Amino acid sequence: MSEHLHHVHLFCSDVQAACAWYRENLGAEICYDGEFGGARNVFLRIGRGRLHLYDQPPRGTPGGAVHHVGIRTDDLSALGERLRANGVPVSGQLRDFGAWKYLMCMAPDNVLLELFQVDTTDLPPGVGDFFRDDTDAPRRA
Repeated sequence: MSEHLHHVHLFCSDVQAACAWYRENLGAEICYDGEFGGARNVFLRIGRGRLHLYDQPPRGTPGGAVHHVGIRTDDLSALGERLRANGVPVSGQLRDFGAWKYLMCMAPDNVLLELFQVDTTDLPPGVGDFFRDDTDAPRRA
């Protein structure tokens, strides 16, 4: 038996605008756009991750228990430049902690994104294990 986190599901007040935002800024690919479970749903791929957009305004308090969604990149500087060129406000400057650096920005419907780049070989074992995926170099002994 094996489990893994597959996708994040977001309510969207304007699903068309949200799709355009994720495509233009993060290179999202639309895999499906249609009725699923009785409502319009759009399934996106962003790299190896997935985002599920639901055509319904967000409910309750903004964010609820979710603080942010993390998006990993292999070129944070270029992604930051693309966002700024597209008119996306990026909060503050790039925060650089050596092996890990990040930027924050708001996506549609006030979804806070952490855009980050990480070198898993230069992090403490527990932290490196958290960020490591199948594209990273094997853990050092």
